[in-house]
Amino acid sequence: MISTIIYFAIVLGLFAAAFITKRRFGLLGLALAAGSMLSTICGYEAGLIVSGLGFGSNILSSSIVSVLIIVLPAFLILFHGYSYKTIIGQILGAMCFALLALAFIIEPLSQSLVFNGVGIGVYNWILGNKTVIIGAGLIIAIFDLLLAKPTKIYDKRH
Repeated sequence: MISTIIYFAIVLGLFAAAFITKRRFGLLGLALAAGSMLSTICGYEAGLIVSGLGFGSNILSSSIVSVLIIVLPAFLILFHGYSYKTIIGQILGAMCFALLALAFIIEPLSQSLVFNGVGIGVYNWILGNKTVIIGAGLIIAIFDLLLAKPTKIYDKRH
């Protein structure tokens, strides 16, 4: 039950961060993909370094460091970039961001958090459909980037 609450709090925090900042899903989704690649490349080694510094066991620190590496590029982009103008766009973008982030971080977090009870069904569904969620999320992110209009900067000479 505790692990279900932790996952729910993480998803709610990701949704709230994207909703409050009004950032478009396109760039955030691609930042999550970049973070996932970085985590694949150096996540385990960074976890070993953190555990060597005395911050917990190898498995716990490795999974937490992997999750942080995955979401860090997206959190850096939360402060820059295009934003939604409508509330519906904000809600849909934040929902897509939270779901895509959950699909990326569910496997590293499952190494340190074990599900039981009600959450095991949701966990198994997300883990079983992880590739579909990530694939669809990245396609939607690319289309969202194509639909974003840059702000107009007027030339001072005219």
